[in-house]
Amino acid sequence: MVTVRKPSPQEAEQMQSLPTWGCEVSEFKWSYNDRETCLLIKGKVKVTYEGGEAEFEAGDLVIFEKGLQCVWQVTEDVEKYYKFG
Repeated sequence: MVTVRKPSPQEAEQMQSLPTWGCEVSEFKWSYNDRETCLLIKGKVKVTYEGGEAEFEAGDLVIFEKGLQCVWQVTEDVEKYYKFG
């Protein structure tokens, strides 16, 4: 339900034209009503969900599938480019 990988140079360039979102160190529940693709600019996160967990950091491309319910544990302040759909 969560895919973490390094983006291709083309993907990284495309993501840089998208809006950004940031968050300080924290822990919170989140539900995805749509698929989200994001590229972390900075920070470190651990996401736990039924059946698994994923860790990612600056430079990672992350895909959250529609319907995912999880808990974000932000261990280093985060900034990311993101898109839904």
